Amino acid sequence: FLEGGAQPSFPQSWSPPERTPGWASQAGAVRGARGSEDVCGVPETQDVQAAGPAQPEEVWGGRQELRGSAAEGVPPLTDVSDISHFLSVFQKPHAGVIQAARQLLSDERAPLRQKLLADLLGTVSENIAAETRAEDPPWFEGLEARFRSKSAYLRYSCESRIRSYLREVTSCASLVSVAAREEYLQVVGAMCQELQAARYNGSYFDRGAKAGRRLCTPEGWFSCQGPFDTDDCASRHSINPYGNRESRILFSTWNLDHIIEKKRTVVPTLAAAVGDAEGRVVDWKYFYSLLFTLDNLKLVHVACHKKTTHRLRCDPSRIYRAQAVPRRKRPICRRR
Repeated sequence: FLEGGAQPSFPQSWSPPERTPGWASQAGAVRGARGSEDVCGVPETQDVQAAGPAQPEEVWGGRQELRGSAAEGVPPLTDVSDISHFLSVFQKPHAGVIQAARQLLSDERAPLRQKLLADLLGTVSENIAAETRAEDPPWFEGLEARFRSKSAYLRYSCESRIRSYLREVTSCASLVSVAAREEYLQVVGAMCQELQAARYNGSYFDRGAKAGRRLCTPEGWFSCQGPFDTDDCASRHSINPYGNRESRILFSTWNLDHIIEKKRTVVPTLAAAVGDAEGRVVDWKYFYSLLFTLDNLKLVHVACHKKTTHRLRCDPSRIYRAQAVPRRKRPICRRR
């Protein structure tokens, strides 16, 4: 791995994973392996040579096989469990793995291998379980001192997005006539009170919130919900902003996208509803759900965020509250 044949030193607490059938093929399939060492810097068995280009996935007799180049001495990965075993090495951060990856990355010049090593280093360096500033100081670099936990900052991040939506709605008071403007601001005020009670729905990004109130797993993993016109994400984008500083910053590029568009549809419909009320009562809770809740919001990776016109409309039957039908008075029967 290292120039001059030097090997990275590993802490006494770290030991290579147990070798099982298929391990050699896993290690051999790692791009960037040199000589007779595997990706962890551990001496490899003599029957494995440097890996050649990976061949397309093939299915033999209903069993999935990832085949290497037999001519180059790379046995096939015969089972998906082989890959699972290989990946398990990197599920928990080992000081030795991190040290080896850093040393390799410092000397590597090939762009593809640089990317693979950087991705590996980013993954094994994550400190997902840590929550406080004291437990993971690098995660908080660049943040104000008032944020003492990861959940507190990510809750604030979500609140900030929701607050910006509220400001947009408030600024659109000019869309209604002067006569109806006061009523419009009353509707916005009711929404504001609802948001304050819900703490601006900051729980959506808080991994410590209850299951029905957050968009992530208890560990902090978020999955892209796909573009507005699909049910899921075809690319399976995912991210854990709780892991490291880079992931936290990248997560800020993900969008809370309105399925029925906020600027083009929801706010103009609300303004028109107030102006055309003619004695009817605008159902502000319906508009609240469209503007600020998961009824109409999707968490979307930037690559899945379509900026085309959505061409979706508000439900006309829900714009105004249903008027109560007055009860007919029964005639009073007088006893003779």
